[in-house]
Amino acid sequence: MRTCYAGQVSTDRLDQVVTLFGWVHRRRDHGGVIFIDLRDREGLAQVVCDPDRAEMFAVAERIRSEYCVRITGKVRRRPAGTENANLRSGQIEILCHELEILNASVTPPFQLDDENLSETTRLTHRVLDLRRPQMQNNLMLRYRVSIEVRKYLDTLGFVDIETPMLTKSTPEGARDYLVPSRVNAGQFFALPQSPQLFKQLLMVSGFDRYYQITKCFRDEDLRADRQPEFTQIDCETSFLSEIEIRAIFEEMVRHVFQTVIGVELPKQFPTMPYSEAMRLYGSDKPDLRVKLQFTDLTEVMKDVDFKVFSAAANMEGGRVVGLRVPGGGEMTRSAIDAYTQFVAIYGARGLAYIKVNDASKGRDGLQSPIVKNLHDAALDAILSRTGAANGDLIFFGADKAKVVNDAIGALRTRIGHSEFGRRTGLMETGWRPLWVTDFPMFEYDEEDARWVACHHPFTSPKDGHEDYLEADPGRCLAKAYDMVLNGWEIGGGSVRIHREEVQNKVFRALKIGPEEARAKFGFLLDALQYGAPPHGGIAFGLDRIVTMMTGAESIRDVIAFPKTQRAQCLLTQAPSAVDEKQLRELHIRLRTPEPAKA
Repeated sequence: MRTCYAGQVSTDRLDQVVTLFGWVHRRRDHGGVIFIDLRDREGLAQVVCDPDRAEMFAVAERIRSEYCVRITGKVRRRPAGTENANLRSGQIEILCHELEILNASVTPPFQLDDENLSETTRLTHRVLDLRRPQMQNNLMLRYRVSIEVRKYLDTLGFVDIETPMLTKSTPEGARDYLVPSRVNAGQFFALPQSPQLFKQLLMVSGFDRYYQITKCFRDEDLRADRQPEFTQIDCETSFLSEIEIRAIFEEMVRHVFQTVIGVELPKQFPTMPYSEAMRLYGSDKPDLRVKLQFTDLTEVMKDVDFKVFSAAANMEGGRVVGLRVPGGGEMTRSAIDAYTQFVAIYGARGLAYIKVNDASKGRDGLQSPIVKNLHDAALDAILSRTGAANGDLIFFGADKAKVVNDAIGALRTRIGHSEFGRRTGLMETGWRPLWVTDFPMFEYDEEDARWVACHHPFTSPKDGHEDYLEADPGRCLAKAYDMVLNGWEIGGGSVRIHREEVQNKVFRALKIGPEEARAKFGFLLDALQYGAPPHGGIAFGLDRIVTMMTGAESIRDVIAFPKTQRAQCLLTQAPSAVDEKQLRELHIRLRTPEPAKA
């Protein structure tokens, strides 16, 4: 039986005999004495194999990296000068008495301490990748976050209740993963995008405090912070206001950060309306560590000769903004060109700028190709509104509001995170949480000529906004809220609609007729008739929270077996073809894909 983990052996066990299990991290032969670094999930321990125990030493000579072994030996201090302060076991070593090979290993495809592995290599050989200390630490931290969430919610009377994985396909904003039913030919289950409808049903059922750490599935394009299957800390509660709900879960996040990684978040998270976030940052998840803000210049640019600005300023839904970068005058033309290419990713057709060499000289102190096309009143307004000083640079965005917000908002973050931003103090360190509130209920889909829900169709309008649902949906704000941390949305939720008549108004605003509503959501509408309580909740992205805590570059580094950006598992080679018999049982026939058009 194991005495303890290898990484936990310390001076507390001096002169004791211990039995350890683990993997050979490294084997070193030092002139007849063999040293083995034994590794397990808690770390490393140095094992010394002397030749005076011939049988044990013969086994040690056969051992290679990644062999699985058992060792029994006596704990002693390391000789002076050989201690390793970076290891918990760095003051001791184990003089090996017995050594058993539990299983040999073929030569691994890479060294576990190689820091230059490609992600493809890591994901293909994920079992070995997960043996690496940083991956072990990431997953152990993820486990501790889950435990602390459960502890916190348990003290407040929340009950962990599972909801179905095979459910009905309902429109929730992304594509569903569909599962064909063998028993019910031609019909399909959907994997849940979230437990949204079921947790509302649980509120109607009287389970007034529910939570679940659960898998959710969305068939959408992937990026660093998105996976086709992801883990959500899903919570719902009855009889509480929006303010009370936010207070509970703000404290939960503070508790988890303090307990797991020793970080004290602010005692009260600041709150910002969605409209203010978009006005100042062009984003509903602004990174408040970056000390840059938008200056709206739309009205100023309506009558300038520079058509890029005036056309956007006079366009319905257009916007012109300036982004002052203190000290940005030192940027080279190549750096500005690189930023121009960057904003093109977000639909921007260019990136105008002005360098402020000497603000006291008016237009003569400004450097830019666009200055000649801007009248003096516009230039004065730019300088006064942005507060630009000598040596500053002002970037401009001019287009439809969405393009400007996306492009200049991303530029703001990129500059802040750059070497220039960190060097010049435009980027703070630490943790900056934020609640973003008062989201629009709807946004207009030009292609389909209809309003669509910004969150989901079960979000309650703010008090007094129910009349806008049919008269003017664009004015309607929602009791919706997102928790943002350092530019990442880590949680989002809302107060739900608990009255059938309000829910029906929302469906009408979305042009979901009675028959369609009954077909898709009949079970929810029926439940709302049985004294449904006021309720609301929030869901947190566990993967994102752990990614931020570990400082990992991607959520794939905190998920045991993730998918690639093409939604593939390189370890198991999923998805894969299935045989014809399985397809026949499911009443499915595959069509040959049509060739792509030239």
